Amino acid sequence: MLVLTRKLDEGIVLSGDIVIKILGIEDGKVKIGIEAPKHIEIHREEIFELIKNENKNAININIEQLKKL
Repeated sequence: MLVLTRKLDEGIVLSGDIVIKILGIEDGKVKIGIEAPKHIEIHREEIFELIKNENKNAININIEQLKKL
């Protein structure tokens, strides 16, 4: 894991076309902005985990239930 220190209004560039910028720091929370091409999906980590779990569950479909449809 790469660990970087950034100040307000400083940013990080990923792959030349994704920019992560520090927009604010307040009450122990950091507000970040992400500029990326529209085809790049951006999710909060907890949402991404839910999506992964739903995809795993979708793979384990019961064939008999599918036939009833």
